[in-house]
Amino acid sequence: MKTLISIVGATAIGKTKLAIDFGNHFDTEILSCDSRQFFREMKIGTAAPTEEELAQAKHHFIGSRSVTQPYSVGQYEVDALECLEKIFKTKEVGILVGGSMMYEKAVIEGLNNLPKSNEENQKKLEEIWEKQGYEVLQNILKEADPDYFSIVDIHNPRRLLRAIDVIWQTGQPYSALIAEPTNERTFKVIRIGISAPREIIYERINLRVEKMMQLGLLIEAKELLPYRDLVPLQTVGYTEIFKYLDGVWDLKTAVSEIQKNSRRFAKRQLTWYRKEENILWVDHENSTEEALSLLKSM
Repeated sequence: MKTLISIVGATAIGKTKLAIDFGNHFDTEILSCDSRQFFREMKIGTAAPTEEELAQAKHHFIGSRSVTQPYSVGQYEVDALECLEKIFKTKEVGILVGGSMMYEKAVIEGLNNLPKSNEENQKKLEEIWEKQGYEVLQNILKEADPDYFSIVDIHNPRRLLRAIDVIWQTGQPYSALIAEPTNERTFKVIRIGISAPREIIYERINLRVEKMMQLGLLIEAKELLPYRDLVPLQTVGYTEIFKYLDGVWDLKTAVSEIQKNSRRFAKRQLTWYRKEENILWVDHENSTEEALSLLKSM
């Protein structure tokens, strides 16, 4: 049976390096399941792999779309499975990497048969967002489904709107619905998680944000101002810079908020992964050696 190795872990932990090492070791190709790195205009703020890194192994879904092109997790599941099917025609192993938990889930397990968006619910939620503020949406989800609230990216409005809509339609927690069994895959999945003490993860996040600023995140965000209301831009690294450009914050505050919100997202990632029982964990300092050793022993 063909094998998909999925590399997970908190943001800034070193997933890209391990994926490239695996890509070279197994002479195979890499699929990104980082939903923010799909967009070519957002390279710096999403810490997308560099041109040098992309040249070391063949990648799919990095910078493959424009921020003006809507892209759902459901469509990603279809596209990723098609891509894997092509890879498995000539390769025994494929690599999946990224920190977007629902996108990884879509590939390795499949999405649940959730109801389509309800137009009336969506309109009502967008009205609440516009008139009462984004925090009200967060509170609605927190009250309706605290389990999903603890893991979702609360800075992504579409995720919140989708979850609340489904809860209102079904009367069931979104977290329970997405946990239901789905169709089995025709390939074997091995999940490798990279671990590190929380203080090291937070330190790496802080340093990464500083590097983003040095690489030109401010310029990148300025160029994206005309698209600020599009879904891909409703995310950490851009919303904070937009507040600086609006004169709400000074630059130092904006950078500090990016670091803080990135740490919060890492905490949510860790909460999600802790609930998963099929992840093989390796230390961030020797992730490649440890992971290859684990795979050999299986």
